[in-house]
Amino acid sequence: MAHPLIHLADAWIGRSARPEADALAAVAGLSPAVVVTGGSRGIGRAVAARFARLGRDVLLIAREPAPLEAAAAEIAREAGVRAVPLALDVTAADAVARLDAGLAEAKLYADVLVNNAGVGLAGPFADASPEAMERLIALNIAAASRLMHHALPPMLARGRGGILNVGSLGGLVPGPYQAAYYASKAYLVSLSEAVAHEVSGRGVRIAIVAPGPVNTRFHQSMHADRALYRAIVPALSADAAAASAVRGYMLGRRVIVPGVLATLGALAVKVLPHALTVPIVGALLGIGQNPGNPGRAKP
Repeated sequence: MAHPLIHLADAWIGRSARPEADALAAVAGLSPAVVVTGGSRGIGRAVAARFARLGRDVLLIAREPAPLEAAAAEIAREAGVRAVPLALDVTAADAVARLDAGLAEAKLYADVLVNNAGVGLAGPFADASPEAMERLIALNIAAASRLMHHALPPMLARGRGGILNVGSLGGLVPGPYQAAYYASKAYLVSLSEAVAHEVSGRGVRIAIVAPGPVNTRFHQSMHADRALYRAIVPALSADAAAASAVRGYMLGRRVIVPGVLATLGALAVKVLPHALTVPIVGALLGIGQNPGNPGRAKP
């Protein structure tokens, strides 16, 4: 990673930052950490490992303790940093309070928030169960927004920090047969870009990474592995997607699309009309779907 470019990005991002003494005093004696939701596997784990290789302590969040603890132990061993596991459902009413308590117990504070946890939903919109729809809204939209809204004010007060939201290339275009999932990622893209503009120059990075297909358990978990796009669109590894995400975040980019083909796809959906792109996406997503099956939390 080109350190001079990162230093330039730091200077530009913090050009109007005015750190508040009280905010700095509140974290005195604590270590800055990268908080990663959905951090036990897949993109989340890979992003945490990438930050750890940069010497950053990480706090990993997921619902299942065993894989979470294993991921934290491996990252700590490989990178020589602290990697703290916190078993937590981020959709729970007390999730923010429990996150704060977990950070305090570990003598950490959230310097970077990576909103990675998410759920997929494949099949016709009308066939989705109410429970699956509510779970998607709660995790992909409400929990991500709540964590971002909680973490951002202290970062602004300190004049440093950042939020990296993990979206999807699908957030750039409507997606028939994954309609609610694509719409939830469109929300996250819009939120990230808008907030990035609002806080411009105040020392806080706001970025969204929008990967295309990635080789994780995510597509299989929502029964979309037989869709046409899985057969014809090359998938990145989780580590390749994470490397692009962390590099773009450090360089101050606001929208990060990993991979050459995904970048070309992002350009195409920006310039082509929806009358053309929506049927194409529908054809790619609709074949072989098992309607109404919710995915699990994004790995």
